Amino acid sequence: MRTYPILATPVHAGFPSPATDFVEDHLSLDELLVEHPEATYFVNVTGDSMVGFGIHNGDRLVVDRSLTPCDLQIVIVVLDDEFAVKQLCYTPKGTILRAGSPDYPDILVGPDQQLTIWGVARWSIHKL
Repeated sequence: MRTYPILATPVHAGFPSPATDFVEDHLSLDELLVEHPEATYFVNVTGDSMVGFGIHNGDRLVVDRSLTPCDLQIVIVVLDDEFAVKQLCYTPKGTILRAGSPDYPDILVGPDQQLTIWGVARWSIHKL
């Protein structure tokens, strides 16, 4: 497993501050991003329906299949044989799959539809 150095001083996103050349520790991306290796997989995102949740076209999601999906989490689902990434919402009306863009309507999962939750998205990785 490869590790990468972590700068000891946080980087300010506002006004610049004096930098230090001190490395505090090393970071393994496996340790940071993958809690359950045997149940983790990556998904490539296509489309812009989740931008309001910080998930963009071309992002790669880190998905954990071992977690029990909870209300308002971002999940990978199969709805009627189609994969999608949506926010899971449990309401009195039933299960709603919500997009992160007003351009895409909520999906109220009907009793005649087949819904399988494949996993919980834990991280979104995107290029700047």
